[in-house]
Amino acid sequence: MTEKKNIDKMEFEEALEELENIVKILEDGKSTLKESVDLYERGTMLKKHCDQILESTQLRINKISVDKDTGGISVSEIDL
Repeated sequence: MTEKKNIDKMEFEEALEELENIVKILEDGKSTLKESVDLYERGTMLKKHCDQILESTQLRINKISVDKDTGGISVSEIDL
C-alpha cells in the first residue's frame, strides 16, 4: 500500500479509490491478521469520510431549486 494520506484532506474520489483498494486486498486474503485489522480500521474511516462528503453534497444540492415561474435556478438562503 502507498503512503497513507490524511483522510480529512482527501477528495471523495481519492478516498473511494483507496477504500476500493483496501476491499480488494482484504478479499484477497493474503494479509496477516494485524494488516487486515489495520486495513479494516482505515477502510472504516474512509467510508465515514465518504459518507460525510456525500451528506454535505446532498445538503448543497437540496438548497438549489428551480423557480416554477421563470424556470430559473435559485439557491435558498439557508446557511449550512
